[in-house]
Amino acid sequence: MADITMTRLHEWMVILYAFSLVFYFIDYLNKDKIAHRVAFWILIVVYTMQTTSLVLYIVETKRFPILSLFEGIYFYAWLLITVSILLHLFSKPSYMVFFLNVIGFIFMTIHTFASTQIKQSPIGDALISELLFIHITFAILSYVAFAISFVYAILYLLLYKILKKRKWSKQFVRLPSLQQTATGMKVGVIIGIPLLMISLILGTQWAHLVLSEWSFFDFKIISSFLILTLYILVLLAMHTGRLRGNNSAWANIFAFLFVIINFFLGSTLSGFHFWV
Repeated sequence: MADITMTRLHEWMVILYAFSLVFYFIDYLNKDKIAHRVAFWILIVVYTMQTTSLVLYIVETKRFPILSLFEGIYFYAWLLITVSILLHLFSKPSYMVFFLNVIGFIFMTIHTFASTQIKQSPIGDALISELLFIHITFAILSYVAFAISFVYAILYLLLYKILKKRKWSKQFVRLPSLQQTATGMKVGVIIGIPLLMISLILGTQWAHLVLSEWSFFDFKIISSFLILTLYILVLLAMHTGRLRGNNSAWANIFAFLFVIINFFLGSTLSGFHFWV
């Protein structure tokens, strides 16, 4: 029972940690104070859970958990969160906190779903299945975010055309403003990028655990990383002003078309993805 409880605790830590990264990403791109607070308090919850788990382990084993590789990984992840919280409290918000937590999340994921740990666990099969479930869930959530950005891009082009021709109708008053559609495009991409990044990290870990033979150069993996790179480039171009107006809308539309192609065609050409 204790093993199951600790496993569930670590799973929730990974999920909450992932959402904290999403909110930090939103904050550092848009200087959103609400997202900043939410990210920090979620991180505090993760840190409390991680510290509690660490203390209980020390009490149970009566030693400091650094004598094995996987114990060291967990302690390293805990130290990274500790440093990021201290930086958050005693210095101005910076990208340092976000990138530290990205590294911490990767190590936390490795520890939680480590192959040695799973083989020793009586619920190993369930844990692997849940890792796959979380991977798929975050991938789908990222697709939803990109779809929202796509819809706002279509609305932006539609509004621009209406405003240029000055042909008003009753339906026009029900449409968002041009500024709202531009913001919606950007927010969709901002949310989608970290969700897809987290999904790819978890998916790679799942493949390492489950598949005896798999290649990082599988079509689905390569295409997913290319989509992530494409959206990062689009976001950077929008953020720096290199993509504006209609150009940013068309960039989001074409990027989403690649998402659709990857969603359907990628699974067909992949060696081990069935539909994900």
